[in-house]
Amino acid sequence: MRFGTYFAYWENEWDADYLQYCKKVSALGFDVLEVSGAGIYSMNEEELKELRREAERYGLKLTACIGLTKDNDVSSEDEKVRANGTAFVKRLLDHMHIAGIDRLSGITYSYWPFDYSQKFDKPVMRAYAIQSVREMADYAAQYDIILNLEVVNRFEHPLLNCAAEAVGFVEEVDRPNVKILLDTFHMNIEEDTFRDAILCAGPHLGHVHIGEANRKVPGKGHIAWDEIGEALRRIGYDECVVMEPFVKEGGKVGLDIRVWRDLSDDADEAKLDSDIADSLVFVKKSFWRQIRIINVRKHLL
Repeated sequence: MRFGTYFAYWENEWDADYLQYCKKVSALGFDVLEVSGAGIYSMNEEELKELRREAERYGLKLTACIGLTKDNDVSSEDEKVRANGTAFVKRLLDHMHIAGIDRLSGITYSYWPFDYSQKFDKPVMRAYAIQSVREMADYAAQYDIILNLEVVNRFEHPLLNCAAEAVGFVEEVDRPNVKILLDTFHMNIEEDTFRDAILCAGPHLGHVHIGEANRKVPGKGHIAWDEIGEALRRIGYDECVVMEPFVKEGGKVGLDIRVWRDLSDDADEAKLDSDIADSLVFVKKSFWRQIRIINVRKHLL
């Protein structure tokens, strides 16, 4: 497994200077830097190439994540809106290829955050989403880019709320480069157990986000990390595990994630760095402990 973190842990806005985070997250011990797809979309060719060079300089893998906006809703009943959305994602995929990013995660099957003040028909939305994801996946295939569809809680979106729903969806999409993203924050709300959700996703699992139920870094809450580590090992998961804590209030990030108070204990940047570095050590120890347990069990059998 490769361990990474999302840039927005330090930011209030989705669009940021990602170059500065290559050196930072590498120095903190991470292998992966996840950036915003919206930021990648807005960058020009030279900026994308510069980001790629900087990531390579520090031995980092880049990944991207995005929640499409309502005017780019690829599950919309409006054909023009769906066309806007698929065109947006295709251009984003072009930019990702230049930047050397081979996976796009998030809500790329609809839009986010979902507007529950409007009526919706879930089966119709699902059918259009499947149609759009197939089109985007076929386009992404030329670049060997994987689309990881994020499973989120009922308060953020109605379409994919649990691993079982996501498995049914990706199996109907039936494209080898369409996988599932499970996020411990959302799993804590929707799943019966972390273990069962991960085992359900099985070979369809392509990306994992980790963070506590209180949105803090792993180790500062009650999430069952040993259980998660064991389940990931049991399915032979060997992809990215990306921390996605949100502890700062304010800005578009705070608004979209619904962070209405400071969760960092008024931490400065140095303390934020220290907290997430300690969290990385905690997660690796927890997951490594499960590797040892599994190996011992195999030996006894």
